[in-house]
Amino acid sequence: MLIDSHVNLHAPQFDEDRDAVIQRAREAGVGLMIEISDKLSTFEATHGLAMANPDIWCTVGVHPHEARDYADLTVDTLVELAERPRVVGIGECGLDFHYDLSPRDTQAQVFRIHIEAARRTGLPLVVHTREADDVMSDILREEYAASPFKLLMHCYTSGAALARTAAELGAWFSVSGIATFKAAEGVRAVVRDMPPDRIIVETDCPYLAPVPYRGRRNEPAYVGLVLDKLAAIRGWDKDTAKTLTSEAFFNLFHRIERP
Repeated sequence: MLIDSHVNLHAPQFDEDRDAVIQRAREAGVGLMIEISDKLSTFEATHGLAMANPDIWCTVGVHPHEARDYADLTVDTLVELAERPRVVGIGECGLDFHYDLSPRDTQAQVFRIHIEAARRTGLPLVVHTREADDVMSDILREEYAASPFKLLMHCYTSGAALARTAAELGAWFSVSGIATFKAAEGVRAVVRDMPPDRIIVETDCPYLAPVPYRGRRNEPAYVGLVLDKLAAIRGWDKDTAKTLTSEAFFNLFHRIERP
């Protein structure tokens, strides 16, 4: 069974053929998908997809791009929404200093709210980080020292130093279609050093389609291409890659029963 740990099927790019996209994923052997929350205003759509499909689960959270609209977000709000059925993670949340669509201090504030929600619920934190390695490292170390929490460094493309810090804190890492890009040797170098029992795969669809679909809309049906690339990078055969990433997935998203 293939698993796509990060999909955005609520995105408007899928409005015309969402059901067909989900069916193509199933036909490609994708047995589980995690539908990711990026803001609370679309959480009902995100949660609705999980409730309507037995092979889709979801998270609840606010992307750092949207943090400016959620400066008053509370831990209680996230915890309450996380109690709904089929919610298995907190996020996507974190820091994005590339686009700076939200003030950096607000991003950090909202990120810390998510960390506390992850602690209270015991659910894994889905972390987005871009061009914020030093601040991200400081926050993770400080918060983890205060009280541990499970975390996933989603679509990891940041530096080796932050990867080492996260690994020391027990983080999982997800590999995306970026690993297939010709110019992404730096990403592949980091992937080679990730803890082998804490790597999973994702598409982040509709974004970041893997080669040979780069530049087109991404779909969960393409997650097998990411798995193939991960296997090549790590020197694993495909069955080994599938077994290791599946085991890592269920160890992380522990609310989901193993098949």
